[in-house]
Amino acid sequence: MIQQWMVVALMLGVCSIGACNDSADQPDRAETPAPPVETDRTPDAPLAAEEAVDEAPVEPADADVPAEEADEPPAVLQFTMTTLDGRAKPLVGYRGKVLLIVNTASRCAFTPQYAGLQALHEQMAEEGLAVLGFPANNFRNQEPGTDEQIAAFCQANFGVAFDMFSKISVAGEGRHRLYDLLTAADAPPAGAGPVNWNFEKFLIARDGTVVGHYRSKTTPADPALLEAIQRELNKQP
Repeated sequence: MIQQWMVVALMLGVCSIGACNDSADQPDRAETPAPPVETDRTPDAPLAAEEAVDEAPVEPADADVPAEEADEPPAVLQFTMTTLDGRAKPLVGYRGKVLLIVNTASRCAFTPQYAGLQALHEQMAEEGLAVLGFPANNFRNQEPGTDEQIAAFCQANFGVAFDMFSKISVAGEGRHRLYDLLTAADAPPAGAGPVNWNFEKFLIARDGTVVGHYRSKTTPADPALLEAIQRELNKQP
């Protein structure tokens, strides 16, 4: 009887050991994958605004701001001239005004026109007219003096208060570039062509266009000249 129980016990032990070995030989049970995270968009749906910030191209700060064009003054105003008292004066300071540019001389039969030019200055300066005098010694040595002498002469004899500039050449090979532009303009009534004598007059519109060229015999009080000046003054800048 004892032998039978021993046999049974041995058999039970062997079975227990086999069961343990079978458990040890089985591969580990695969972990169950986590369910996918639910989202509100499909794989092909576009990113929301806050998600797409990093992917949006960066535009320059001034991408929509057009570049400003250079605002150059009219050609006749692109010069810096010297006044009779030695000061540099950029002509661009006259921008928006109507100009009457005159080559002057102190010993000419037309020298009394200084009085008429001064009258124009007094009557029309507030409306926007600027009279500019440029002494020149191009014709028969009729302006031989220095700038100081010219200034004293103009003040003593005519009370000139309009702007007078240092002596330049208005004709010939040494002609100032300003007069290159003035004489190239086909402006009535004299049209294009060189300055022939003292006290020729060029009328410049507010936009810098040469609109008139008058010979020496046209006085500052000439009705045609006055009408042309007034017509340009009436055009607002």
